[in-house]
Amino acid sequence: MPETTPPVPMEKLVSLCQRRGFIFQSSDIYGGLASCWDYGPLGVALKRNLKEAWWRAMVQEREDVVGLDAAILMQAKVWEASGHVAGFADPLVECKQCHLRYRADELKADKCPACGGELTQPRMFNLMFKTFMGPVEDEASITYLRPETAQGIFVNFENVLNTTRRKLPFGIAQMGKSFRNEITTGNFIFRSREFEQMELEFFIKPGTDEAWFRYWVNERLNWYVKLGIKREHLDFHVHEHRELAHYAISCHDIIFRFPHGWAELEGIANRGSFDLVQHAKHSGKSLDYYDEDTKEHYVPYIIEPSAGVDRSFLAFLSDSYAEEVAGGETRVVLHLHPSLAPYKVAVLPLSRREQLVTAAKQVWADLRRHWLVVYDDAQSIGRRYRRQDEIGTPYCVTIDFQSLEDGQVTVRERDAMDQIRVPIAALKTIIADKLAGEPLFTFTHGGQIWKRGEEEKAKAP
Repeated sequence: MPETTPPVPMEKLVSLCQRRGFIFQSSDIYGGLASCWDYGPLGVALKRNLKEAWWRAMVQEREDVVGLDAAILMQAKVWEASGHVAGFADPLVECKQCHLRYRADELKADKCPACGGELTQPRMFNLMFKTFMGPVEDEASITYLRPETAQGIFVNFENVLNTTRRKLPFGIAQMGKSFRNEITTGNFIFRSREFEQMELEFFIKPGTDEAWFRYWVNERLNWYVKLGIKREHLDFHVHEHRELAHYAISCHDIIFRFPHGWAELEGIANRGSFDLVQHAKHSGKSLDYYDEDTKEHYVPYIIEPSAGVDRSFLAFLSDSYAEEVAGGETRVVLHLHPSLAPYKVAVLPLSRREQLVTAAKQVWADLRRHWLVVYDDAQSIGRRYRRQDEIGTPYCVTIDFQSLEDGQVTVRERDAMDQIRVPIAALKTIIADKLAGEPLFTFTHGGQIWKRGEEEKAKAP
């Protein structure tokens, strides 16, 4: 693996998430429910921004991908065809002494890690959550909570193809909840029983799969780097033949240096034609594609980039966390990419004097029509800056007594902590430029470009 500085301890991330409202333990007042998590006000904002960034890159900015939102509950026959009923299982062992259970493939010794007791022989444990649909609990009413979102895409392949009139190559993207009855969970939100996926199934002509596979491996790696994850904290794990899932021809994992070590962040798999062939066989419906250019019928191959929202959340949080000395004090700061930050701007009146509060709340009202903006007037301005640093807010706007006279405010940037005076009338445009990646001390106002030292030229008319 690449040489890196030590990762932030998981305990610090968990503490930050609980203290600032990113993530809470599910059912907390009842003692919690293991491996289930609730996303708080800041967490749900970051999670939504993360999903929107993925959707923008995978669907909105591309001409060859469309979206789908399939149901969580599906016909049980879907999971029989996909192989999940028969083969979606992990090897389970149990300690004969303390009765704790473990995945056999994750143990480094043949004794119980907790008490050193003897372990049972491995037996296969199906990871799907089984339930019943309707008032009668019998074999005919059995269904499952989906363990992945991909199958909803495969069974809708013909529907999407017919309604959009797409030609290969094209993809179908989907985000949504999945459920796996994991034997062992842990490492905070890294592995849980209820999680969210972001998956693309990209349908291609057989024979072009190797080139498209390489393309999507690079495309997905670059997405993480573009959004701020350090390249040296990302690597690849190439699956050997014995590691491949039953449907895969090849698979590369993008792995990340998590607080608990290097582990899978996203998998890119060449699924061949397995899924469409299986569903055609079990449903009796043809899922061939007719190529008008070559006048031939064939079953498309599929390249699948599959990412976990929760793991990506943990990766971006971990990689952006820093403790830095500023002004003789240590500040905790999340260097989140502005597009991911929960709040884009914090509006801070210098004091709680009525005139300043009134002016600040007007600025707050104007800006929050465009972004998620927080207002804060508690404690000193320095403490408020530190609070915003800790939750990753890129820009703070301070309204002081001079603002009442000259119509200008102070904009402070999170990472470098630089400050500049700008006109309130131009504030929205300036913030939009900053969030788009323009340097803090270059901004547009009145059709002209202004730089630091020229602020007086940009005063509001």
